[in-house]
Amino acid sequence: MSESVTMLIDAANGGDAEALRRLFARVYDELKRLAHIQLGRAGGQTLNTTGLVHEAYLKLAQPGEGGLTDREHFFSLAARAMRQIVIDRARAQIAEKRGGAQRDLVDIDAAFDVASGELGPEALLRLNEALDHFAAEEPRLARLIELRFFAGLGLDQIAVLQQVSERTLNRDWRQAKVRLYLALNPD
Repeated sequence: MSESVTMLIDAANGGDAEALRRLFARVYDELKRLAHIQLGRAGGQTLNTTGLVHEAYLKLAQPGEGGLTDREHFFSLAARAMRQIVIDRARAQIAEKRGGAQRDLVDIDAAFDVASGELGPEALLRLNEALDHFAAEEPRLARLIELRFFAGLGLDQIAVLQQVSERTLNRDWRQAKVRLYLALNPD
């Protein structure tokens, strides 16, 4: 499947619009699984899994500066698109509330546990804000967090995508959790 995805990415980069459609058809089930995980974490969302995948497709199908390079790049962009959509929805929910946003504490271990349940819109926004600040200092670790939390990928899957050892990713993951915890809890 990896070669097929890469071949479709190459064809899409060459201007073949049909290849982009076939690429999404090829990875649609995987994107739906990732969207389901993402929406499960973001409590109170009015968007369903299919809607999130379709909105992500619309974001990714727009012509941009550069093309896709490989499978990892594709899933990184898909995770980022889903993150942006979910965060925009959380902001809209908070804007609708009277009295403004309350600041919930984010338990970093709960945030990264796939089975942990849902995060409220306020906690999700705090996590997003911390990740944005963290990305300026440690882009590699921020990308790992984004793939882990927003795309719901396991360390073994990320290791394959990034072509690094699981041991290296485990070390990075420990460091990323500590750094993000400190960013979320400055006191």
